[in-house]
Amino acid sequence: MLEVQGPTLPTNPRRRRLSATLLACGAAVTATLIGASPSLAAPTTTATATATAPARAAQVAADAPEIPAANVKAHLNQLQSIANANGGNRAHGRSGYKASLDFVKAKLDAAGYTTTVQQFTTGGATGYNLIADWPGGDANHVVFAGSHLDSVTSGPGINDNGSGSAGILEVALTVAKSGYKPDKHLRFGWWGAEELGMRGSSYYVNQLPAAEKSKIDAYLNFDMIGSPNPGYFVYGYDAPLKTLFEDWFAARKIATEIDTEGDGRSDHAPFQRAGIKVGGLFSGADYIKTAAQARNWGGTAGKAFDSCYHRSCDTLSNIDDKALGNHSTAIAGAVWKLSGGGSTNPPGGTSFESKAAIAVPDNGAAVESPIAVGGLTGNAPAGLKVAVDIKHTYRGDLTVDLVGPSGRTYRLKGSDANDSAADVVATYTVDASAETANGTWKLRVQDVAPQDSGTVNSWKLTF
Repeated sequence: MLEVQGPTLPTNPRRRRLSATLLACGAAVTATLIGASPSLAAPTTTATATATAPARAAQVAADAPEIPAANVKAHLNQLQSIANANGGNRAHGRSGYKASLDFVKAKLDAAGYTTTVQQFTTGGATGYNLIADWPGGDANHVVFAGSHLDSVTSGPGINDNGSGSAGILEVALTVAKSGYKPDKHLRFGWWGAEELGMRGSSYYVNQLPAAEKSKIDAYLNFDMIGSPNPGYFVYGYDAPLKTLFEDWFAARKIATEIDTEGDGRSDHAPFQRAGIKVGGLFSGADYIKTAAQARNWGGTAGKAFDSCYHRSCDTLSNIDDKALGNHSTAIAGAVWKLSGGGSTNPPGGTSFESKAAIAVPDNGAAVESPIAVGGLTGNAPAGLKVAVDIKHTYRGDLTVDLVGPSGRTYRLKGSDANDSAADVVATYTVDASAETANGTWKLRVQDVAPQDSGTVNSWKLTF
């Protein structure tokens, strides 16, 4: 984010807006192989597996996927390595910036995006913007998410703004991996020379014909989303976009405030000046967290949201993983919601389902629900779909794993003491290509904390 020169910025408490509307949504996440675990005794209730083949061909509405913080952090690790190899920064006109752009572009090209590198000159050096278009969708209605990719010269800029850049990169890659088919056209942008005054984004907007500007339904900006003493700030310029994010966080019992610290200081400003609706998220920079904000969000009152803002210590250790994951998943939620599309994953393939209800004991041993799969050939797919329906009064207590026929365990959902919402109704994507398709698959569920109860209502595998 561009630094403001002059008097110290005010540190008055901001207005807090917590929407009463709760958004019920499913999630799709990429599961991680976590290694084999000892087998558990199956519950006495026997699951009945029913095969359905083929699944219906009609497109279904897609749920926004969960974006694992670990995936975003992997991109940040690469940006840190790039800075380390290029004088400690990724600033405009320096080799580290171009290497960062090349890294992001290679990921997008491999995923099937149409990428464009736009050159401009500022400060006596050549700058670069990267634009990535996902094929398809109505080109007359564009949903655009962007972030600046450059750092200041004094440090690697991992929070400012590697975090936003890595967040939208992982969302873009998830669009490709999930087989998402948006109704509207999706575009992502990584801007150069933001730290010099939004030069890259300004150049892009100024060069864009009026007819093309009118096609952008919304521009969403993400500048600093992993601050180490984080806040949850929502851009307040457009009421529907503001409400979209407020409702998403409210559904997860996370309070939000309207952003004032970043007002006009990031790449949304050129789009807003051009009459384009803008929204976005921000986790805080050098403003000071108040006691009220610390009560809402945790962290340390009386300390900056990011005390390494624009300093050499803005490294990989300057990231709050939970804030990074929450904000990245909120980005995905907005992109999916605004683009209004569906997914081809499911349907497609053969499904096996267990509808046997199995009680999950409070703070007790794990239970397993088996499904016997037969009649298939070869190995399971890299995109095995695992749909679960678990009723529970406090889902943060639950861990959920898929156990393959080999006994290997794939983590679908970890426990989270701060996730007080009820029930787990979600579709997960598992790379199970090392497993034979036929055999007994199990859903393993455990309640790891007291005072709540639940039931596995059903679960389904789609090959």
